Amino acid sequence: MCGQMGSPLRRDLHWLAARLKIGLHGIEERIAARHGMSLWGYTVLVEVVSGPARTQLALAAAVPVDKTKLVAILDELESSGLVRRRPDPRDRRARLVDPTDAGREACEAASAEIRAVEDDLLSDLEPGERERFVDALQRIVLTRLEDASGHVPGGQGCP
Repeated sequence: MCGQMGSPLRRDLHWLAARLKIGLHGIEERIAARHGMSLWGYTVLVEVVSGPARTQLALAAAVPVDKTKLVAILDELESSGLVRRRPDPRDRRARLVDPTDAGREACEAASAEIRAVEDDLLSDLEPGERERFVDALQRIVLTRLEDASGHVPGGQGCP
């Protein structure tokens, strides 16, 4: 009975979350690629666009991603013309990351496509149910799964 749709797996949170992640990952990866970036690039670009210029170290903590991996992601975004790095005037060793106009446009376009996919995915739910579902997921992830440093135990963020 394990693995069949009528099995207890239909109530197993790990199994359900894994199926959701696998499905969304493939779709969002294609959307990001259409806008000149990887899914990790999109994830970082969302953070870059969402606020004032930050250092690479601050971005690594916000995403969260290993600093070495972040450098490769920023290289990708910079070579695509989506971000620019510049020296931090307060610390010559640090670099600040800013979005370019093209980066802001790509982020907004990709985000709109992803929101449309999510809206379609949740279309069987009433608007109030959608909001409660997303709120519940946020609460579980942000208060129950993340440790005090903001990292999910045993993981390096997403995608």
